[in-house]
Amino acid sequence: MRVGVPKEIKDHEDRVGLVPSSVAELVHHGHEVLVERGAGLGAGLGDEQYVAAGARIVDSAEDVFAQSEMIVKVKEPLAAERKRLRRGQVLFTYLHLAPDRAQTEDLLKSGVTAIAYETVTSPTGTLPLLTPMSEIAGRLAPQVGAHYLERTAGGRGVLLGGVPGVPPAEVVVLGGGVSGTHAATIALGMGATVFVVDRSADVLRRLAAQFPGLRTIFSTRDALGTILRRADLLVGAVLVPGAAAPKLVAREMVASMKPNSVIVDIAIDQGGCVETSKPTSHSHPTYVEEGVIHYCVTNMPGAAARTSTFALNNATLPFALALADKGWRKAIAEDPHLRNGLNVHEGKVTCRPVSEALALPYTSPEAL
Repeated sequence: MRVGVPKEIKDHEDRVGLVPSSVAELVHHGHEVLVERGAGLGAGLGDEQYVAAGARIVDSAEDVFAQSEMIVKVKEPLAAERKRLRRGQVLFTYLHLAPDRAQTEDLLKSGVTAIAYETVTSPTGTLPLLTPMSEIAGRLAPQVGAHYLERTAGGRGVLLGGVPGVPPAEVVVLGGGVSGTHAATIALGMGATVFVVDRSADVLRRLAAQFPGLRTIFSTRDALGTILRRADLLVGAVLVPGAAAPKLVAREMVASMKPNSVIVDIAIDQGGCVETSKPTSHSHPTYVEEGVIHYCVTNMPGAAARTSTFALNNATLPFALALADKGWRKAIAEDPHLRNGLNVHEGKVTCRPVSEALALPYTSPEAL
């Protein structure tokens, strides 16, 4: 199979779909890999490294899309990229379709077979291709929040960890999954007072045992509203696999927060879990709503492009090899967990949460 790796064009997106070692694996399996010139530079990976791994460097994204049977990316294709997709081609990348009707409709019109990293599952029920980026976004969130709490960044002028004689910031993490756990890890390490809010008592027990200094709160609307009035930093880390994130934090809750406090909504890829959240970019990362600073960058892990690229490749390579070695149809027939990643095929929505979120007809992958 001919596999193509275009340069990412989303704002400040410096990750790349394949690293040279992944290219070498694909080449070893008998596949051809085309890499757009400069695609890996943002992650510190030069064209010469790709050539040494067996890739062929091409000059433009047009060449990559036109010549490749499978496109391996990091982020969802933007409008200019979607115009280059075609029937019979496989797209393997993050998609986050549930809150994105325009992208979904373009993919349906293109006829492409689109497999989303974020809905591939594992035998244990986890999301193995989403997990590494959730870990990184979770670890970045307290760092980002700490910066925007600084007065020079518009915040309250609060040091996350405090100092002897002055209390630390109070951090509320909404959701105790992968991102939330990693956000709590870093926030506690920075010396903050940390509360994790979740509706699963089992999750709260696990976190309480893992982090003796952590405060845990069972999630109800009243409990969430009460703790948010104390929060200096809210980290939104809610995930419903494949579906739009629920808006758990209402506008009136945001308005009740301290002036110049900070919200980092990690869930923004799926629409955000805060009513006042809207997507932002690394170039323009924040805005103020109800007196609260909102950071809602849709590609947070892109800020740690090198770490993120290698972590992502560690997870995606086995699936990319299966798709290339067997073809997408045989690969998903043999692996029900990869089959769960199929979101769109030849004009049909094949992921139920996406069909429900966008009120579009659903076609079971097994029926294809």
